[in-house]
Amino acid sequence: MRVNDFVRIVEVGPRDGLQNEKQLIATADKIELINRLSATGLRSIEATSFVSPKWVPQLADAADVFTGIQRRPGVSYPVLVPNEQGYERALAVGVEEVAVFTAASEQFNLKNTNAGIDESMRRFAPILTRAQADGIKVRGYVSTVLGCPYQAKYQ
Repeated sequence: MRVNDFVRIVEVGPRDGLQNEKQLIATADKIELINRLSATGLRSIEATSFVSPKWVPQLADAADVFTGIQRRPGVSYPVLVPNEQGYERALAVGVEEVAVFTAASEQFNLKNTNAGIDESMRRFAPILTRAQADGIKVRGYVSTVLGCPYQAKYQ
């Protein structure tokens, strides 16, 4: 298969869709959501994020969610790791793929990671090195490429 013949769609609802919900969602409900999504034929579902529970209480149960899902053959379950601490927590529960990100917007980065674009990239550089040594797949992405809710124009 040529590279141009392949598109990977990653369902991020269990992570991105739930992280901003004000009311805490039960761990069992998150697991059920992921299990149901797994049954639809999706091939990649971003299950959760190993972020600081202080900053994102909704995802404080990341380890329990990840270890509680029924992993189906042929489906990948990457998790977001914003820093080395998150990577270590993810590795401890048997994650096989992680995602790192930065944003095109300086303000989005500051609001979501307490770091600018350059610092966010410096933070995930050691994750890439460790993941390669650990045999962990890494997906990188850039948020807010088409606009930012916090910044009218990119600087």
